[in-house]
Amino acid sequence: MNINTVSTLKEAFGIGLKEVISLVGAGGKTTLMFALAGELKEGGGVVIATTTTKIFPPPSSEAAHLLISSDQDEIIDFILQNGPHLGHITLTSGKSEASGKFLGIKPELVLKLIDLDPVLFIIVEADGAARRPLKAPEPSYEPVIPLNSSLVIPVIGVEALGQALTEEHVFRPELAARLTGIAVGECISAEVIAKLILHPLGLTRGSPPQARIIPFINKVDLDTDLSGARAIAKKILAAPHAQIDRVVLGQAQRKPPVREVVFKG
Repeated sequence: MNINTVSTLKEAFGIGLKEVISLVGAGGKTTLMFALAGELKEGGGVVIATTTTKIFPPPSSEAAHLLISSDQDEIIDFILQNGPHLGHITLTSGKSEASGKFLGIKPELVLKLIDLDPVLFIIVEADGAARRPLKAPEPSYEPVIPLNSSLVIPVIGVEALGQALTEEHVFRPELAARLTGIAVGECISAEVIAKLILHPLGLTRGSPPQARIIPFINKVDLDTDLSGARAIAKKILAAPHAQIDRVVLGQAQRKPPVREVVFKG
């Protein structure tokens, strides 16, 4: 493994203009989405943060400009007229009265929005995890990754490492057990986490073939010497996967959010 020290998410993930970035998995996707938006909006134009599933309402400090609409023409007109001077827009299609969560947009809309001149980046939360550090996706409908995603980031909370594979720590533990080959209740090892990312029906299921896949091991402040996070990265990078060339270790809630970038080779 080759380890580089960088401080920004943009550099760690190698993000270029007009990228569609899809976040999947668990362990802090929404926090990472707004941390990315905060960095990327500094480049001018507009950054859109959105979801194809559901998200809890973010604080105004992270989403100062919120557009709630299911009307495609209204959305496009608003972005063309207001995007360049707003910098960052959080886009949802509505709000659930039952859960209080914001509802997602259709993934097909993402294809149209990235082609608008003012739009420089789109960040999509494409998965839900009920606030657990680890999850297994429901194969019939998760994750909901737009087809034009150029970067898919599976997010893992490092605090799952060493815990029991139970509902307390894993969203859908029975599915996770099936994908990884261990029993419910057994210890979650670095190998188990790597299998959840790499399995064809795992966290990155449905990633477009052209997309880079870069896992983010979050909350590494809980891993004092980074040994646990590095062990996960080593297991991921040991597998032959053409779309994965690095793993980012960090803490999305802190500044700087990146501790290390671990490269293959």
